[in-house]
Formats: sequence, structure tokens, C-alpha cells
Amino acid sequence: MKFTCLSKGGNFYFPPCHIITVSGFRILLDCPMDLSSLTIFSPIPIHAFSTGELPSPDSVDPKRQKREQPIDSSQLIRAQPWFKTVASLHLWNVPFIDVVLISSPMGMLGLPFWTRANGFRAKIYVTEVTARIGQLMMEDLVLMNKEFRQFYGSEEAGSPQWMNWEKLELLPSLFREIVLGEDGAELGGWMPLYRDDVKGCIQKVHTLKYSQEICYNGTLIIKAVSSGLEIGTCNWTVNGPKGNIACLSSSVFDSSHAMNFDYHALQGNDLFIYSDFSSPALEDVKDNSYYSAPICQNSSTLSANNDREGPAELLLSTSESLEEMEKLNFICSCIIDSVKAGGSVLIPIGRLGTILQLLELISLSLEASSLKVPIFIISSVAEELLAFTNIIPEWLCKQRQEKLFAGEPVFAHTQLIKEKKLHVFPAVYSPNLLEPCIVFSPHWSLRLGPAVHLLRRWCGDESSLLIIEDGVDAALALLPFKPMAMKVLQCSFLSGIKKLEQYSDDFHTRGPVNEYLGLLQKVQPLLKILQPKSVLFPEDLRQLISHSDTNSPTFFYYRENETLRMPSLKDGSELKIAADAVSLIHCRRLKAERIDIGRLKGELSLTNGKHQLCSGSEQADSSSNEPPLLHCGSLDLERLLAVLEKKGIRGTVQQGNNDSDSENVHIVHVYEPNKALIEVRKNSTVISASNETLSSLIFNAVDSILSDI
Repeated sequence: MKFTCLSKGGNFYFPPCHIITVSGFRILLDCPMDLSSLTIFSPIPIHAFSTGELPSPDSVDPKRQKREQPIDSSQLIRAQPWFKTVASLHLWNVPFIDVVLISSPMGMLGLPFWTRANGFRAKIYVTEVTARIGQLMMEDLVLMNKEFRQFYGSEEAGSPQWMNWEKLELLPSLFREIVLGEDGAELGGWMPLYRDDVKGCIQKVHTLKYSQEICYNGTLIIKAVSSGLEIGTCNWTVNGPKGNIACLSSSVFDSSHAMNFDYHALQGNDLFIYSDFSSPALEDVKDNSYYSAPICQNSSTLSANNDREGPAELLLSTSESLEEMEKLNFICSCIIDSVKAGGSVLIPIGRLGTILQLLELISLSLEASSLKVPIFIISSVAEELLAFTNIIPEWLCKQRQEKLFAGEPVFAHTQLIKEKKLHVFPAVYSPNLLEPCIVFSPHWSLRLGPAVHLLRRWCGDESSLLIIEDGVDAALALLPFKPMAMKVLQCSFLSGIKKLEQYSDDFHTRGPVNEYLGLLQKVQPLLKILQPKSVLFPEDLRQLISHSDTNSPTFFYYRENETLRMPSLKDGSELKIAADAVSLIHCRRLKAERIDIGRLKGELSLTNGKHQLCSGSEQADSSSNEPPLLHCGSLDLERLLAVLEKKGIRGTVQQGNNDSDSENVHIVHVYEPNKALIEVRKNSTVISASNETLSSLIFNAVDSILSDI
């Protein structure tokens, strides 16, 4: 087996991307886009549709020089955005990819780039919910990008002007790093957004339910299990004759909306691939400035906790969900404060589950505060997306399912729409948009969609509030909207509020909160329960794992853009033999090898990842006049000469050398009664005689010495 990390990703919106080679098949895990890189582009100018004096496409100030100064909005690239895909994936031959496994809607946004390529033949597997949500997200992205195409006109053939090396050298160093990557190798990953390829992509997708097994090519058994991160997201297991593999993406043990992380389904696998890079504390670990490896104190503390509570209790702790609810309640309190002051609230968050929860809590907070402030969702796919959430109760957490059985709405948005407290619009240009208000709208990059227009309207209002998620450079994202009087709340919904600041004309950031211990207290108990033989773990997170337990699995550490060859996961392969064929097997004991060996006729097949010998098999007929085809043992040449001489055949032995494979060959020259040659190799014996009678006599001599099977 071989494993290649093509990209570690960055956050919820940019999951990792890997390629696994197992049993001769190449499997691509996720196909995302890095949408945070859109921040280097300028949004549509305010005067886009009001004047003919438009900035020229791909314009770069010719007087700009390579000097490090504070970045301002004039340095943003004024051109139709290109989208950054996983650059290393472009180095792989598309027809050689056999299977694509998608873990989340964000992990399929880059898929249309590849399904339209010549020679693409891979089977794409994704859960039913992720496929539908991913399709809606891609369609919404295409529609939002259409505004750029209308402004800048049709795309130029080839690369845009801003990708010329002369123009790239004039960009600020931060922009160049985003475009080229740290090693300068990511320029080839930029592509113009697909348009009409979404439908064709979805037609090639094979959807699954949770725990539904599907067999690929009779060899690999593939199954999706809930990860708890979002509705429909999953982890994957791949079982085959060479071993069983579990692939862990970002997961949440106790979710308030999605089905919980089904970690029990990952038990019993030979290899466990850890691929969760979502924690904001990981940057601390990588730069090693906040953290030292838990050699003594942390390891002993964790061990003590394990002994006291047990690994299962640690994993099933509700502290994560309680912390998440505290965050959401705090956000609601900030929203209420803003609307009380007469301001509006903009929430460009791309998490469906978080949006649904916030809608419930905001409506309750408004009712408790006796405030009648309208709530809007502005998106081209919002109506269809909200309707979809009402028909997928089996994909939700237990608490949501119990609401359905009790006759209550699974989510509150249906009732809010009926009561006209929540309004859904496909576009921002609506005469019914009353202020102050609370608006959910894309896009979280603040470069596309209705959020750009609303932010321009409210950025100068100090009573208004912008809520953005961690994972995007806030200073860079807000650059086109300076000076900012609007309050900004930046949150990390996976691991707590990372930054909580008000941004004004002077931007500043704080160091991230070090939360490595929480991650450590989840990973090691999880491994203790799953008990894999081997674990593939990121090199960047090596310090998080303590190896003090002698029963711990074998760890292998991987780096980005490096192929890691894994040792065999299984010592051998299992063979299922039909019951009526077992009785036909007559084994012979080989003392030297200490094994029993026998011959059996039949048809060997590989079905559902298991080798099978068809029930029609029968033992070779030992009474047949035909000589056995297989012999075992070493041919004793001195004994062979003695047996041949009894048959009236004389010969001599000499040692030869075969130049083709440098294998030692012993040659017996027969000179009486006729000439013949016997070549004795390690694994074969070749008889060459002048007539059939002589060759038959020599064969019988060899057969009498060797054991036949």
C-alpha cells in the first residue's frame, strides 16, 4: 500500500486531499478548492453597473514596486477570479484514478474540474445528503461568479494577465505566497470556475447511505459512516484482500444537528489514517512556539483519566456540545445588542447546521427581548436547501429525530417562515429588505455573493455587526471595506471562539489559543478503543502522541507531497473453499517446510473482497495415467544418476551458469544410450532429449525422487 498526502487543507472549508494505492487501485480522498484564496481579488466595484468608466481587466498599477508596505485595497487583483485547486493533484494522470471518495460538500467543490477531463473514468462515491448539498453549493458558486463574468466580459484564452510573471513579481509578498505557495509550486493549481459542468459531474456520482456497503471491482468493500461534522458528512472504510483501512476526516463526537460520529464502525481495521487538520491549535504545534511534547505530565494525566473514566466516557463527554451551545448563545447576545442599537447583522457563514441552530436561537432571543426584527436568508439555493433539510431526518442526531416522532418540527425555520419571521430571497435586490435586520447570505470569503453588497452598505455603521468564521484572514478579507466602523466577531465553531475583536481602521491579531490537550485527550482514547495495528499520522502532529503504552499501534508519519510506502497490512490472504470441496482435499506432509500441501481443481474468484474457490472443485485423480504436473522437494543429483543408471542411462554432472538471471544451474549430460540434457534449477527441472522414449525414462527417474502433489 502507498499513501500520498496531496494537501493538508486548512480548515472546514478546505479539507485535506490524499491518494491511497491499495490492491492495485488508486483512491482519491476528497477533491476540494481553497476558496480562502479568493481574498486576493477585488470584489465587483461599486460603480460596476452605473458608469462606463470601468477599470480595465487584469489591471496592475505599473508604478507599484517591490516594497513591503501595509497592503491596501488598490493592490487587490481586479480581474475575474480564478479558483485555487489542489496543485499536486494536477500531476496525476486522471485516467489512472480508479475511485473518488467524498467526505463532505466542501470536499467535492473541485470535482467538476476533473470529471470533465478526458479519460476520467473513476467511480465517485458520496453520501446522498452530501451529494445534494454539494450540488447546491456548486450551483450557487457558479451563479455568484456570474456577476464577475458580466462585469469583466468573456474570459481570455489561456492564462489571465495577472498570472504573468512580471505582474506576479509586483504583487505584495502575502499575495505571491497565496498564488504560488510557500515553495512556488502552486501556480498550476489555479483554474477558471466551471460553468455547465456541475450537472455532468453529479451524473457520475454514486450515492450511498450510512453503513451501506458497496463493492468496487469485486475487490474493495467501501462504506461510509457518520463523522458528526455536518449533515451527511462521513468517514470511510475500505476493506480488501490486502487489509482493512479506516480514513478519519474532521469529526465531532456529540453533534447538535448531525448524526453523531460513529467511531464504533471504525473498529477492527488494520490501518487507521488520521486526517483531521481542523483544530485551530495545530498552528501552535507546527511552529512549536507554544507547545512541548507531552512526555511525562500530560501523558500521565491522560493515563489517569483513562483509568478513572475509561476511553469511551472521554469520547462521549458532552462538553463539546455544551461549549458549542455557549458559543452560539454568546453570538446571539451580540446580535441582540446590535439590533437594539439600531444596527443590522450580517452572517456570511457556510455551515448549514450552524445556520439552522442560529436561526432557532436568534428567534428565541428576539422573542425574549420583545424585538420584531426580520431575519433574511439571501441565496439562490436557500429555499431548496431549507426544504431539503425537512426530508432527511434519518441523517440527523437523535434529539432531532425525537422531535419528529413527537410531532414537532425538526428545525425551527419551517415555523418561522410560516409566521413571517424568516424571509427567503434568491437575490439581494429585493424591495422587501427592511432594516435593521439579520441576514444570512454567502459568501464567507467576502468576495462573492450578496454578502459583498450588504457589507458595503453597513461597513460604516458602528451599530452593525459582521459575524465571520475562522479560516480566512480577516484583515485581508475586510480590506476592500475599509475604513470599518462595523463591529466584527470572528468565531471558530469547531473549537471555540478563537478571536473576538472589534476591527477598526487599524487591524491587529492575537496569538491563537493553545488547545492541544483537548485534541490529545480525544485521539489517544479513540485509538485505544479502535485498536488498529498501524496508524498513519501527520508529521506536524507527532508531538501530540505519547508512545508510553507498550500496546499502542505502530505509528507512521506522513508529510505533504511525499509518498509513504506502507508494509503489508496482512501476512497472507484468506481463501473461502466450498464445504463439499474440502472433503476432496488429500494433503501430503512436507517435513522440510513443515506444511501440509494438496491439489484441488476449481475456479478461483475474487468476490466482495474475498478469494473463493467454487464448489465445483474436485481433487486431481491420482489413478489417472497422466503424470502429476507438480513436484516438490530438492532434486538430489547423485541419487538421480544412480536411478538413471539402473534404467541403463549414463551421464555426468557439471555446474553451469545462466547469464539471463544469474541463477546457478546444474546440468546433467546424458551420453548413453542417446544424448540428452537435464537442467536443474532451484524452482524447475528441464529435460531435453533426442527422442520421446528417452525423455519419458528420465522423467520417471525424476518423478521417483521428488514428491508429487
